[in-house]
Amino acid sequence: MLSPAIKAVIYIVGAVASFSSMAIAARELGKTIPTFEIMLYRSIIGFFIVMSIGLYCGNLKSIKFTKILTHIGRNIAHFTGQNLLFFAVTVAPLAQVTALEFTFPLWVIILSPIFLGEALTRLRIMTGVLGFVGVLLITSPWSQELSYGIIAAALSAIGFAGSIIFTKHLTKFESTFHILFFMTFIQLIFSFVCSAHDGVITGLGLADMPFIIIIGVSGLLAHYCLASALTLVPTAVVSTLEFIRLPIIAALGFVIHREPIELTLII
Repeated sequence: MLSPAIKAVIYIVGAVASFSSMAIAARELGKTIPTFEIMLYRSIIGFFIVMSIGLYCGNLKSIKFTKILTHIGRNIAHFTGQNLLFFAVTVAPLAQVTALEFTFPLWVIILSPIFLGEALTRLRIMTGVLGFVGVLLITSPWSQELSYGIIAAALSAIGFAGSIIFTKHLTKFESTFHILFFMTFIQLIFSFVCSAHDGVITGLGLADMPFIIIIGVSGLLAHYCLASALTLVPTAVVSTLEFIRLPIIAALGFVIHREPIELTLII
């Protein structure tokens, strides 16, 4: 039998692979499709998959709305963070965007003792400080002007941290299926309202379909893995394990988009 820690690492590897795939696909799709519409199509695909699984397994009958306000809070935080990230990956280098997004473990380390009662250990503080130093090295904010993409990536981290905190709280009362059901349902509403506010929703072309399918499937899979990991280990452990996504996304950025790998990134 695998220990809870090992299982959590396996889930995080799945989440990392899914989030990385989603970032690459969103960067390509963002050239022709606005951010809110990407979220809309992602939510439609995710909701269809969740409903299909729920109907097949009979899970829909057990859905309850007792924690609906917590679900709404979680999805406001995640929806905001995800839209900011989708915008950022279309206008800034992937490695820099990912590095700034990864300030979210620092927020989780700070907030989890306050909202979840988790211990703020010396090791977690050291991890957070080293992570922040790494972010500063990679982004070098003192050597360039701040762009909208960099600012959006930094703000997205706060949204993702809030989403993690809410998710950890929900895992005490809700199954992973219920968390995913409410995520896709609530964000479908959010993204439709935001997409339709100007009366126009951008349609998908045939060339866009592979990217939106990757975003929809990988986005759902990532949150399944993340929620599953959070049922096994503390929030701060899950969030810091995601740092392994940075070298992966940097390598993908180099291979696919020829974005340079700087010495500071290697350090």
